[in-house]
Amino acid sequence: MSTVEPSTRKKVLRVVFVSLLLDLISFTFILPLFPKLLEFYRNSEAGPESQSTLLARILGGLNAYKSAFAKPIDSRYDIVLLGGALGSLFSLLQAVASPIIGHLSDRYGRRTALLASMVGNILSVLLWVMAVDFRTFLASRIVGGLSEGNVQLATAIATDISDESSRGSTMALIGACFSIAFTFGPALGAYLSSIATVAANPFATAAGVSLSLIVVETIYLYFSLPETLPKKTGAPTAGTAGKPAAVTRTNSHFLLNSVHFAFLLFFSGMEFSLPFMTYDLFQYNSAQNGRLLGYVGLVASILQGGVTRRLPPLLTVRIGVSACLLAFALLGRINTVGSLYLAATCLATTSATVVSGLNTLSSFEASEGERGGKLGILRSWGQLGRGLGPILFTSVYWWAGREVAYGAGALGILSVTFLVFAGLKSPPGSIKKKIRSGKKEL
Repeated sequence: MSTVEPSTRKKVLRVVFVSLLLDLISFTFILPLFPKLLEFYRNSEAGPESQSTLLARILGGLNAYKSAFAKPIDSRYDIVLLGGALGSLFSLLQAVASPIIGHLSDRYGRRTALLASMVGNILSVLLWVMAVDFRTFLASRIVGGLSEGNVQLATAIATDISDESSRGSTMALIGACFSIAFTFGPALGAYLSSIATVAANPFATAAGVSLSLIVVETIYLYFSLPETLPKKTGAPTAGTAGKPAAVTRTNSHFLLNSVHFAFLLFFSGMEFSLPFMTYDLFQYNSAQNGRLLGYVGLVASILQGGVTRRLPPLLTVRIGVSACLLAFALLGRINTVGSLYLAATCLATTSATVVSGLNTLSSFEASEGERGGKLGILRSWGQLGRGLGPILFTSVYWWAGREVAYGAGALGILSVTFLVFAGLKSPPGSIKKKIRSGKKEL
């Protein structure tokens, strides 16, 4: 591994934390808005006299799909399936782009790849600001899916600057960005959507603030982020003759990628369906969904800061998949707001643990020269699961109802739990050694 000065590591971690936080807050603005946003486009473009629009043709395809089932399906669920399709599209595009972005960062450097990714992000959010029709909004999601590389590159940067003993806590810092963003981003997005500035696009205010955050992030990265790829910085490594030290494999990348794919296949379906389920079951509006997601983010951030970063990565993954299994069981049966928030607590525990733990485990299995590519492939498999999950899960929800959908999801997560407990092992460097003198480890 490369040797990084403590002052440099501290500076880079600060830049990564601030930039990723800005990026994720901007990204989470849209999450509670999907039901109302899609309703807006449907009402304006899918009426009896608007059969030539893209959205009208898509909804026509959904109606043809509905007719294939013997069971009648209420048209109010069209928004659920359409939302699932959009969520799937974004993640499937990420599954294609992530390995490419990772390999480019291994070749040209993390900083160069990240700044190039930010250009695409700016274009994506700019299209959302201008999205007075569904076609422009769809273009925004496509550009965003192909260009978003902040999370995987932040993970690669964090791995570049940390040694084995500090890698878990460093990865937990990235997870904390997610948690904090989910605490404030959805609620802020819901609030901004209530401020009308452009009649043709009621969500322009939220999109405009999102664009501002992305632009500020890009400027900050340009002036503050140094290159961290060891072969670009010339930092000394632990290998001999200038070569990186050999990596002792504990878990195969195939197993890690499979767990990541299977977990996110089911978890993302549950996660994406949550605003639609609360809309259907409790008639939640955007603000109420924003508060629910904010609660999830708050609990997750507390866990990330106080618990997750202190635990070995394999243990965090095991805790997370167990909590996910409990969340599925609860969501299939809830009928009160109190039980909804109990399930959300389990969801927050899962959010605070599984993905950051898998990223940490994967980083132990990759050498310096392949780290960006391996983490990109891990993310690609996860995004493939995240891409298929929403459309499959909302299809089942739409056709068979909430109880069947969450029951099937619970069975899927049960199989993932078996893989995690029976298949994955802790890399030697991932377990912190206790200090015999009894002094508290800093």
